[in-house]
Amino acid sequence: MHSAYACADNVNGLPLLGERMHALAAQLFPICRSITGDGVRETLRILQEHIPVEMLEVPSGTPVFDWTVPNEWNIRDAWIKNLQGERVIDFNAHNLHVMSYSVPVERRMSISDLRQHLFTLPEQPDLIPYRTSYYSENWGFCLTQRQLDRLIDPAYDVCIDSTLEPGHLTMGECLLAGETREEVLISCHVCHPSLANDNLSGIAVAVALARRLQEQRRRYSYRFLFIPGTIGSITWLARNESKTAAIKHGLVLTCVGDAGNITYKRSRQGSAEIDRAATHVLQTAGEPHRIMDFFPYGYDERQYCSPGFNLAVGCFMRSQHGTFPEYHTSGDNLYFIKPEYLARSFDRIWQIIEVLEKNRTCVNTNPKCEPRLGKRGLYGTTGGGRQDEFDELALLWVLNLSDGTNDLLTIAERAGMTFGKISDAAAALSRCGLLQKAVRPGSDC
Repeated sequence: MHSAYACADNVNGLPLLGERMHALAAQLFPICRSITGDGVRETLRILQEHIPVEMLEVPSGTPVFDWTVPNEWNIRDAWIKNLQGERVIDFNAHNLHVMSYSVPVERRMSISDLRQHLFTLPEQPDLIPYRTSYYSENWGFCLTQRQLDRLIDPAYDVCIDSTLEPGHLTMGECLLAGETREEVLISCHVCHPSLANDNLSGIAVAVALARRLQEQRRRYSYRFLFIPGTIGSITWLARNESKTAAIKHGLVLTCVGDAGNITYKRSRQGSAEIDRAATHVLQTAGEPHRIMDFFPYGYDERQYCSPGFNLAVGCFMRSQHGTFPEYHTSGDNLYFIKPEYLARSFDRIWQIIEVLEKNRTCVNTNPKCEPRLGKRGLYGTTGGGRQDEFDELALLWVLNLSDGTNDLLTIAERAGMTFGKISDAAAALSRCGLLQKAVRPGSDC
């Protein structure tokens, strides 16, 4: 696996990387996860085989801002049996069959009473819906409409063998130290059961990013969070408020394995460096994409971007949550996500990381008129063809705008050129002494 993650820096390595990410999703797919419980722990233990994840446990009842860490939920078995004793709905066949956080139940019920606890999608009769009841005690079964239509007995035996009692909320954290203490946050949720795109795709891509970053020189430190949605980010922020000042950029990853075009949701700040970097990468990639303004609904970006923190954290996805028919149904399976789309998502996120890593503000050391590039080996070295002219233009843009107020990303935006082209030009100018770092705290050239 190490070589598959390592070779992602070239196009030929991406297909193999996509297969490895899909394989990790497939390994995690059968596990019944919720916002607490053994399913989350099992998931994190598997991630520990790939990256150094620390498992954090927070006791039930712990106050976290306006919330309280809930009781821990675990489930062993669940079923609905007909009067012949046959399981017509079986948790072991699909873990979406039980509403998450269902309290224990074991009784015989009339079909009319049972129907009040059954959830289907009549408009999608072959799919099982995903339902939860985290913060109010209830129970229920989810099934296809076709399964419901076959329930014709006057009564059924129902059993949910679960526990809901004081325990812990479990989070996973992986911190990769860089040259500075300033951090890039990568966050994904681990609270869904067998849902491949809305859960496992983000986890698989995050693991691949961490593996890749381990092998690289890093300007920033990188903090990966594998947490239950909403209550996980609230809990982490409540217990780590002093660490948030170091978070300079961040991404929430979700729904990154389907065939939809990439969507980026800006942070609450709107024009933070992460927003500009993501926009630039997507606009210069030559592929259809969508850039959305922040709105206070969605995934954990709404906690990181709450006004008391206002962190520069955007959300990276392909199809937006709730916009595809497989969302929160059994249709969100391992066939719905594809290795090629996982790989493409990884590649675009890696390009965003490269912008963050290489972006800096510099000063032209020879600002009065253009310096002679030829005598420094920066012009006409291969015959002055079209590509060299393009490179020369990048050099001239960097020289002209490097007055200590524009970072390289700004220069790329104004020049209408890729960040990589501008960054390479800046590196060449730095090597020959025509560019130096701006006298500004935190700048680096």
